Amino acid sequence: MPLESISLRKLLKIGFARPNRRQGALREIIRQDRARAAGPVDEGGDFYGPFWADAKAHVFGTRDLHEATTGRVADNWNRRRLYPLLRDGFLGWWNPYRRGTNEPFRLGPVQRTRFEVLSLASTVKVDNILSIEDGLGGLHYVYPYFAEAPALGDEAAQLGLWLLGRALPDLPADRLRLLDVFRGQAFSIADTALQGDEEERFHRMYAGLIQERNTLRGPPG
Repeated sequence: MPLESISLRKLLKIGFARPNRRQGALREIIRQDRARAAGPVDEGGDFYGPFWADAKAHVFGTRDLHEATTGRVADNWNRRRLYPLLRDGFLGWWNPYRRGTNEPFRLGPVQRTRFEVLSLASTVKVDNILSIEDGLGGLHYVYPYFAEAPALGDEAAQLGLWLLGRALPDLPADRLRLLDVFRGQAFSIADTALQGDEEERFHRMYAGLIQERNTLRGPPG
C-alpha cells in the first residue's frame, strides 16, 4: 500500500509508532513500492478483514463471535494469538455499548470514501465502517483501528476523528466512533474534544512520514 494512498488506520499506526517501528513500516512500504514497479505483485489478503466481517455479523445477530473466531483460527493457525485478542477487545466494547443502545440492530447505510490531501498529492482511504441503525432509527458509525502497537492515544484519536468528520461531512460528528479494537476502547468527540489545530497537526504528521520515507529510500536511480 503506497504511502500516498493509504487507509486511515494504517496511517495512524505508522504515524504514532515508536521510531524503530515507524522506520520498519516505512522500509516495508519502500520494498513494496519497488516490487510493484517491477511488475504485478500479490500483496496477500487482509489479515484483519475476516475478523471484522465476523464482528459485524455478531452485531447483527447472524454469527457468534466466539464460534467464528474458533473457526477462523482452525482455518489459519497464524491467527491463533491475535484473533482471540481482537475478539475479547471488541466484545469488551460492544457488550456494554449495546446495553445502552436500542435494539434491534440493523445494518445502516454503507459508508466508504477517500479524503484527498491535495497539498501532499495523497489520498487517505476510509472504509469498512461498522454502520448500525438502532431500534429507534438512530445511526452509529464505528471506524476500526487494528494495531497491537501502538495503542490509540488521545492525540492520534483527535486526528482520526477530525479526518473522519472531514471525509464524511454529511454524518453527525457525535455519531462517529474510532474504535481501538485490541483494547476495546472507543473515542468520540464527546470524550476526546478536538483542539482546533487538527488539520495542521495531521498535515505535519503525514508530510513528516513522506519526508522520512524519501530519506530512507535515497535518491532515485
